[in-house]
Amino acid sequence: MQKTVKAAVLTGPGTIEIRKYPYPNLEPGGGMVIKNLQCGICGTDKHTFKGEIKQNTGTESAFETPFPLIQGHEGVGIIEETAKNSFEVDYNGEPLRVGDRVTFCPDIVCGECYWCRHAPWYPWCDSSNRQCYGNSLCADSAPHLFGAFSEYMYVFPKSFVYKVPDQLSTDMATLTELMCVTYTLDKAKELFAFDGEGFAFGGVVVIQGCGPLGLAHVIKARMMGAGKIIVTDISDYKLELAKAFGADLCLNVLKTSAEERIDIVKQASHGIGANVVCECSGVPSVVPEGLEMLAKCGVYLEAGHFVDVGGIEINMHKICAKNIRIVGMNNHAVTGYRPTMEMMLRHEKVFPWSKFISHKFDLDDYETAIRTSMTPESMKVVVVSNKE
Repeated sequence: MQKTVKAAVLTGPGTIEIRKYPYPNLEPGGGMVIKNLQCGICGTDKHTFKGEIKQNTGTESAFETPFPLIQGHEGVGIIEETAKNSFEVDYNGEPLRVGDRVTFCPDIVCGECYWCRHAPWYPWCDSSNRQCYGNSLCADSAPHLFGAFSEYMYVFPKSFVYKVPDQLSTDMATLTELMCVTYTLDKAKELFAFDGEGFAFGGVVVIQGCGPLGLAHVIKARMMGAGKIIVTDISDYKLELAKAFGADLCLNVLKTSAEERIDIVKQASHGIGANVVCECSGVPSVVPEGLEMLAKCGVYLEAGHFVDVGGIEINMHKICAKNIRIVGMNNHAVTGYRPTMEMMLRHEKVFPWSKFISHKFDLDDYETAIRTSMTPESMKVVVVSNKE
């Protein structure tokens, strides 16, 4: 009798069913099967659940998320089996064996288009074959199991898979993909020069939005030598958690005005303004305020709008007047997984990592999990598919 696999399936906006699919049959050179341990709910998952499904708008790889869909791309699992002549080593050349814990890059790229050849560290493939686990692959197509909110997951050949260090807990490993998105801060650091541009050691960093993405930016900014870190959010719970992870000033936007927040940032930066502002809220209306918070030659990092939720009017003269640099980030560095895991391990005792994951749910309770992830009293919500 053929083995079946349980999966949480988003059949349409706001509608989830628990379904059974056949276990994948691997042919030679045909990829890998991962036994999913757990997976974090990403902001993109929440947008899709709400019916906000347009991604990569304005590029050759623009698409609308299909239904039915098995979501989940922040996963950690155990290699169940690999096809012959497939996945002998991981992305970094480390040997892979059945039983190893791994995580994966969500993006499946062609490796041949202009962007794959010229920017291979960044999954910006514009091929019509570009796909994304848990995001763009319809569950109606065999072998169906393309997301980590399922008991098992199929991984295509040549996908980017990363071995998890033995010392790193599965909870911390689940944060790897999210932490890789903070490579926006590495870009700001790259821009630093003696004329004051970019992210210098001791620089003032503002983070708009303290959900999981914002909290990840707090951690990375502190790791990278930020001076004062100022965060904004609507949730006192999230602001207090940001403080526990290293934020210096926490501003509730429901209890302060934009003018007050801009003034507080100026006061905290000796009247100059922030060197870096990171938009992590996914709310377009916060952008003009963030630009006002910046110092001359400041850098605005836009990491919160992975999904097209509309635009906002901006006075472009103010960009020129202060020589502001705006850096968009629609993905993450595929080269960043091993360094990120090693850096988390190095800082294991520096941050209260156990507080990052606020809720855990079983696979059967996925709908409750994703609804919980959209409440003010949650941080990273994780779905457990199999016990270790």
